Amino acid sequence: MRIHILGICGTFMGGVALLAREAGIDVEGSDAGVYPPMSTQLEEQGIELTEGYSASSLEHSDADVIVVGNAMSRGNPAVEYTLNNNLRYISGPQWLEENVLQSRWVLAVSGTHGKTTTASMVAWILEYAGLNPGFLIGGVPGNFAVSARSGDSPFFVIEADEYDTAFFDKRSKFVHYRPRTLILNNLEYDHADIFPDLQAIKTQFHHLLRIVPSEGLVITHATDENLHDVLEQGCWSAVESVAVNDNVEQWRVENLLPDGSEFDVLFSDKLFGRVRWGQIGLHNVHNALSAIAAARHAGVPATVAIEALAEFKGVRRRMEVRGKASGVTVYDDFAHHPTAIKTTLEGLRKHVGGSARILALLELRSNTMRMGIHEAALPASLAAASDIFIYQAGDVEWDLQSVMEQHSPAPTKILSSIDELVQAVMSVAAEGDHILVMSNGGFGAIHEKLLAGLKEKQG
Repeated sequence: MRIHILGICGTFMGGVALLAREAGIDVEGSDAGVYPPMSTQLEEQGIELTEGYSASSLEHSDADVIVVGNAMSRGNPAVEYTLNNNLRYISGPQWLEENVLQSRWVLAVSGTHGKTTTASMVAWILEYAGLNPGFLIGGVPGNFAVSARSGDSPFFVIEADEYDTAFFDKRSKFVHYRPRTLILNNLEYDHADIFPDLQAIKTQFHHLLRIVPSEGLVITHATDENLHDVLEQGCWSAVESVAVNDNVEQWRVENLLPDGSEFDVLFSDKLFGRVRWGQIGLHNVHNALSAIAAARHAGVPATVAIEALAEFKGVRRRMEVRGKASGVTVYDDFAHHPTAIKTTLEGLRKHVGGSARILALLELRSNTMRMGIHEAALPASLAAASDIFIYQAGDVEWDLQSVMEQHSPAPTKILSSIDELVQAVMSVAAEGDHILVMSNGGFGAIHEKLLAGLKEKQG
């Protein structure tokens, strides 16, 4: 059996490639504009990559089936070749459902924010407990060498994305996953290129709830009104709620340190223990509670989950320290939605203190951000920064300059050149500063350029 994956360097499709390879399937694939960590991970696994989507990459292939990523659209040369030559094709989520998830206890993590980190926590807790789970995560967890593996137990952890499945299947990817344990982390409007409004996303989440077994468990954010609306449309499973700042009856915390680095875990007023770990931010405290609840449903005692989180190493590109030079620390984070930008910055601010300078670098890369859907919320989301630097590509469809001039909470520079942005940061960076780079893409390898510039500055 041989498969060719279109869009193989996407975080999800790259995970599918690893699972297929582990199952003894010959894997090849093509993609465009690849960047680490996924491209590096695939190369390390010996998976053949072709740059670009020319028809010739399939013309000379002996693949039995084409697995189509959701970034592929009509007009793509490889897609047109597949259709014109009547090649067998399938979406990535459907391939996963049929070949991996069919007989597994699936623990799915959904929501606008926190999916990758929470799924990584769940996988690590199960691993720590000796359950050897399979998983597919949209990032590389620090506790594992890869973003996906099949495991040898019934349990499989998956990051459950609401984005559409493929150009020929416009349902959300997560409806293919058959979760028995489902985390609903949060719900906001996003993916404006796919969903016309928030109600359309709520409908997809309702479809997800429809496939959770009555013997399953739904873990939800206690104070998220959008999730309340989804649950009111119908839920046929047990529900447990999670909250950090509210005294809910089920999963909650006490004695929380401001930066989220320590907290007590309680369920129905029973104290299970205290988490002391290397993560920061209240959003990660919420993620941890959800992960503890999910693992408990799979049979892992909360006390064991708390022990596991003390050894949780985080996820690549989630407040990841990329290096330090000239006394300046450079971080990399995936934040690109105003809520994620705000919580990430606030977590770092509480960790480093009020007097430290945070230089926030943001790439407007997501379709939703470039379309201007979040233009009103963006300035306030950057309030914890000392200085703001924004990379604006030519396809931003709104007047970023005007909005930031009127509402920016800190000195702001908007540049259309990454090299010029690096120089602007170098001109103000000083010992003791923290540079936080936020993007859901590669950002032109800006982290390496910043560290090189800082080392040169150090002399």
